[in-house]
Amino acid sequence: MATVLGYNWRRSRAAEYEPGNVVRRVEVGDVKVVMLCGGKGTRLREETEFRPKPMVEIGGRPILWHIMKLYAYYGFNEFVLCLGYKGSVIKDYFLNYNSMLNDFTLSLGTRNGRAITYHGDDEIHDFIVTLADTGEETLTAGRLKRVERYLDDDTFMVTYGDGLADVNIRDLLAFHHAHGKLATVTAIQPTSRFGLLDIEHDGSVSRFVEKPQVDEWINGGFFVFNRRIFNYINRDCMLEQDPLMSLAEDGQLVAYRHTGFWQAMDTYRDTLYLNDIWREGDAPWAVWQRAPVALKV
Repeated sequence: MATVLGYNWRRSRAAEYEPGNVVRRVEVGDVKVVMLCGGKGTRLREETEFRPKPMVEIGGRPILWHIMKLYAYYGFNEFVLCLGYKGSVIKDYFLNYNSMLNDFTLSLGTRNGRAITYHGDDEIHDFIVTLADTGEETLTAGRLKRVERYLDDDTFMVTYGDGLADVNIRDLLAFHHAHGKLATVTAIQPTSRFGLLDIEHDGSVSRFVEKPQVDEWINGGFFVFNRRIFNYINRDCMLEQDPLMSLAEDGQLVAYRHTGFWQAMDTYRDTLYLNDIWREGDAPWAVWQRAPVALKV
């Protein structure tokens, strides 16, 4: 059973991507964002023994909050969260969101019951959040299939609950509509975790490069799908296996190349790294701290 939290809601339109003088209208308000939040995060056991990975904090807020703020900055405020491992922690967070993130005054013993006045306001009040239990052991494609009933529009977006980036979401969506295929994946070139060596035939090292950016493109999440992709999900499996592989074989998967910031939070070292960036005061993914984006009509 899913829990739906409703707040104030706005609809707007944007025209962002213009390939070959073709302007695509993007219906911002109609596009929902599905977030995969059910994995166990075994490589981050220091944190995930007690809470799901999307609730691990960056700068005192769950990484889930940071990802949602990115989408909200571009006008996408309706979310479907696929819960699994320790999903009740995420439910409690949103059910008690105002009291967790704001100062408040509590009046006890009033005639009409307890009265709470919150001091401060946060943009998440504009969110509509559907929290759906998709099973503790369910794989990513199975989780997506289980929330199909909550997706009304032909187009929807999907991302992981543990990856941060400064992707321009409106540009990504407009790119998807422009190419007309069923699926778009954001492709990124990650930084190598190791230094690379150029070795000559005699064993001498001609060049040493410390943790360079690799040449290959990898799956960075931040997907856009047409709902016909559900025809590619006929069993519980990893989204990255049968469904995306079959879409690629059918010529229905297109890459949106993102060359800006991207970082997954897979290990405790990644958590420390992201927190260090946040403390420096100029986190690349925190686009909402900049001037408000203008939604074109």
